[in-house]
Amino acid sequence: MTELAPPSPPDVIPVEASAAPGTIQRRARGFLALFFVAIGLFTLKTFLPALLWGCVFAISLWPLYRYTEQRFGRSEWLPVAFTLAVTLIFLIPLSLVGVKIADETQSVLRWIDDVRNNGIAMPEWVHHLPVASTQVTNWWQNNLTSPQRLSHLLHSVDIAHSMQMTKQLGSQVARRGTLFAFSLLTLFFLLKDGEYVIHKCLVGSHRLFGEQGENVAKQMVSSVHGTLAGLVLVGLGEGAIMAAAYISTGAPQPLLFGMLTAVAAMIPFLAWPTIAFISLLLLAKGSMIGAIIVMALGSVVIFVADHFIRPALIGGSTKMPFLWVLLGILGGAETWGLLGLFLGPAIMAALHLLWTLWTAETPEEAQSEGEF
Repeated sequence: MTELAPPSPPDVIPVEASAAPGTIQRRARGFLALFFVAIGLFTLKTFLPALLWGCVFAISLWPLYRYTEQRFGRSEWLPVAFTLAVTLIFLIPLSLVGVKIADETQSVLRWIDDVRNNGIAMPEWVHHLPVASTQVTNWWQNNLTSPQRLSHLLHSVDIAHSMQMTKQLGSQVARRGTLFAFSLLTLFFLLKDGEYVIHKCLVGSHRLFGEQGENVAKQMVSSVHGTLAGLVLVGLGEGAIMAAAYISTGAPQPLLFGMLTAVAAMIPFLAWPTIAFISLLLLAKGSMIGAIIVMALGSVVIFVADHFIRPALIGGSTKMPFLWVLLGILGGAETWGLLGLFLGPAIMAALHLLWTLWTAETPEEAQSEGEF
C-alpha cells in the first residue's frame, strides 16, 4: 500500500509582503484626504477670498484682541465688539464717499450742461507755460472751447453701454457685500475660538512637518503683521499728510482725494498717479504754485515711505530682504488683487525661510535661522 505524503507546510509570507496592506491603506488614506481637501476647496472656491480675508483680519487683530482680553477679562461680547469695529472701519469711509459722490453728481451734471453750451474756458496758466505754450493754446481753442466739438464728444457716449455697465456695477457691489459679510462672520468665529484654532493648527503643522512647520507658520503670521504696519498704516499716514497738503493748497475735494491717496499708497509706487492727477487739477484751476507744492511734497513722502519706512517694518519683522518683500507685494497684488497685498508677502516669507533652511551649511545655522 502506498504511503501518502504528508501535506506540505504553508508558505511563509515575507515580512515585506505582510506590511504591504498597511502601506496600501496609508497611501489610500492619504489620497482620500487629498481628494476631500481638493473637492472641499473646489466647493468653497467662491467664498475662499472671504475666508482668507477673515483670516487676515483675525491675524492682524489677534495681538490687540489678546491684550484687550487680558486687560478687561474674557467676555462673550468681545469678539462681537471687534467685529463691529472692523465693520465700521470699512463702512464709515465708504458711506462718506457714497454721500459725497451723490452730492457731487448734481454739480457734475450742471458742469456738463455748461460745457455743452459754452465749452471749457482756457485757464490763464496756459499762456505762461515755459514750453509749447502756443501749441497747447491752439489745441485748447480748437477742441475744448468749441461747444459744438464738446457736444459731439458727449453725445458720442453709448447710453446703452453705460446702462449695462451700471447693472454690472450693481451686481458686483452686491457680490462684494456678501463676501464682506462672510469675512466678518469668519473673523467673529476665529476671534471667539482663537486659542483652540491656534492650538489645533500648531499640532497639525508639527505632526505633518515637524518643528520647521511651526516656524514657517510663525514666519507667515509675522509677515501679515509686518504688511499691516508697512502697507496699511503707512498708506494711511501718507494719505493724511497729502490730505493736509490738498487742503492748504486749495485742491478740490481734499478729504475725498486724501482717502483715495491713502488707498493707492498702500501699494508701493501707486500713489504717484493720484498725486500727479491732483497736481493737474490744481494747474487747471490756475494754481501752479499749489501744484508744485503737492507734487514736490508727494514725491518726498512716497520716496521716504517706500525706501526707508516700509522695508524696515515689513522686512524687519520677517528678516527678509526688501526685494523679496517688494516681489511678494507686487506679485500678490497682480495675482490675488487686494488680498494679495497680504498673501504675497506671507508666501514669500515662507519661501525665504525654506530657502535659508535648505542652504544652511550646519544644523546649528539652520536652527538659528528658524528661530523667532
